Amino acid sequence: MTKVVLVCTSATELQGHPTGLWIEELACPYYLFKEQGYEIVIASPAGGPVPIDGASLGEGFFTEEAKKFMHDAKAIGMLSHSVKVEDIDFGAGDIDAIVTAGGHGTVVDFNGNPALKSALETMYNSDKILASICHGPNCLVDCMQADGKTPLVSGKTVTGFADTEEAAVQLDSKVPFLLESKLKELGANYVKADDWNSKCCVDGNLITGQNPQSSAAVAKAVIEGLSA
Repeated sequence: MTKVVLVCTSATELQGHPTGLWIEELACPYYLFKEQGYEIVIASPAGGPVPIDGASLGEGFFTEEAKKFMHDAKAIGMLSHSVKVEDIDFGAGDIDAIVTAGGHGTVVDFNGNPALKSALETMYNSDKILASICHGPNCLVDCMQADGKTPLVSGKTVTGFADTEEAAVQLDSKVPFLLESKLKELGANYVKADDWNSKCCVDGNLITGQNPQSSAAVAKAVIEGLSA
């Protein structure tokens, strides 16, 4: 059975600003993967309950998949008992894809995280699918290619939360770095759509989405990659 690990943040705040997982970015892939019959594992840096950013439950952001997820006992059970990333053996060869969901919590615990870095590098350098949505690509910043010194995103066509989108949500002064700018600094070919429009980039086994609106496109690209 195809096995996918969905990684969420464990962080509840960003410099005093309440945050967590942006629920759409987990719920949308979760149900698309379930339709395919995949085995799904929900993981996080700390393990245990994953905090949800309250703003993602607000009017205009609380999508049908997100509502379904919040009323799905099995899904919420998995989210409440997420597996600690470091407790998963990503080198065993039985995991086909790793997908990191966003939410501003990721800027707190997706960087400087040796276990997550190792998991991502192991998957990517084993030609397994590595996908990230919105702020999820924060996790790519520390990662290296197989030579151990070239940034994983260097020379890759990627996307992620745009600097203009960060300014629009007025958190550009709280994040440790602007994701678009950081990806460019690392040598990535960063591309984007207009703010709040879907954009998904596929470069080999690396798949990235710009924002919450890109969740479905990323999940479908993962499915396509796993079906190849």
